[in-house]
Amino acid sequence: QVQLVESGGGLVQAGGSLRVSCAASGSMPNIYPNTMGWYRQAPGKQRELVATITRGSIRNYADSVKGRFTISRDNAKNTIDLQMNSLKPEDTAVYYCNINFISLGSTYWGQGTQVTVSS
Repeated sequence: QVQLVESGGGLVQAGGSLRVSCAASGSMPNIYPNTMGWYRQAPGKQRELVATITRGSIRNYADSVKGRFTISRDNAKNTIDLQMNSLKPEDTAVYYCNINFISLGSTYWGQGTQVTVSS
């Protein structure tokens, strides 16, 4: 089993910055290959990918956040951070941390953290 605990988020004005972090507990992240990442869900919309990062630091970003968001990872601590700059009102959503064990066919989600960008 894996538990994901998120922190950060909050309210910021457009153009500002926020950082959200996620820590994964349990032994599985150290044993099995995995990808960690952030997804978001705005009211009335489907959950969408924001950014992901593998243990080998291969990163993938949604087109809407490229150049503004940066995902990083600490394998020793099993944590990921998402630095969000130049935030826009359309970035407002609940941000969910995810860890995906492709070889196991298992995925886990955090409880979500609210990010609100005011115009």
